[in-house]
Amino acid sequence: MSIRVIVPGPLTTIQDAGRFGYQSSGIRPCGVMDRAAYDAAMALLGDCGAVLEATFLGPTLKFGEAAVLALTGADMQAKLDGVPVPRYQAIAVQPGQILSMGMALSGCRGYIAVRGGIDVPSVLGSRSTDLKCRLGGLEGRALKAGDLLPVRMIAAAELPAAVRSMSLPDYPEHAVVRVILGPQAEYFTAEGIAAFLQEEYEVSPDSDRMGMRLDGPAVASLDGTDIVSDGIVFGSVQITSSGKPILLMADHQTAGGYAKLATVLSFDLPRLAQLRPGNTVRFRRLSAEAAQELYTTKGRSAYIMGYREA
Repeated sequence: MSIRVIVPGPLTTIQDAGRFGYQSSGIRPCGVMDRAAYDAAMALLGDCGAVLEATFLGPTLKFGEAAVLALTGADMQAKLDGVPVPRYQAIAVQPGQILSMGMALSGCRGYIAVRGGIDVPSVLGSRSTDLKCRLGGLEGRALKAGDLLPVRMIAAAELPAAVRSMSLPDYPEHAVVRVILGPQAEYFTAEGIAAFLQEEYEVSPDSDRMGMRLDGPAVASLDGTDIVSDGIVFGSVQITSSGKPILLMADHQTAGGYAKLATVLSFDLPRLAQLRPGNTVRFRRLSAEAAQELYTTKGRSAYIMGYREA
């Protein structure tokens, strides 16, 4: 089974949960930006592995055979043969039908999952696209018109018994996300840390899958923010030499030479992933012990609920 790309959208890539275990060799994890939306698709269709992630404007796709799909993440005004279709539901598609998607009405990243999963080769344990390294996905690049996307065939056509539809998430223009200070919080003044935790920051247009740059009050350091490069994770908050925060996202580099003031809780990363340029964010401090308690009590459900204030 295959899906033909008629219109790719400005940035539509194949992604899964990510490529882990290779950062020491300079290989970035990549993977989906919004893990909550991805997990919702997996709950609706079963573990289908690789999905399509569209940014701001969705693609137009033609299905060669019958399929079952789920649309999660941003509302991209999806239509099947011109008829609007809902998000967060399993949807049956007939051979020859065309799925068309428009601009995101809220949020900025939408996900198209097909039961069975996009069946491109696995590279280092993942099908995720690493655009800078041209690794994984479809030839390591974003989709283009005329591409044929193979879909893994599965024996049964039945939908998963447990979940057929889910409630829709909210994508507010202002997000409050929780952070744990460190690992280099000692590089910053008390006033700088207070400004970071009390002031509002705006998402810069100069943001992408690698990092989200924030405009707002500078975070004052004691003696600069340069450090010997060390490891980076999804959610690291680097402070540049100018005092501006950069939130490291799914395509983050493996190591960086700016001090990291804080780390965003993984539960709150989906909120960041759906922020658009001009949206705003505030940070709320949480202790490592409180974050661990949250994970212990809520576990994976905290991801699915990650759009709501805890």
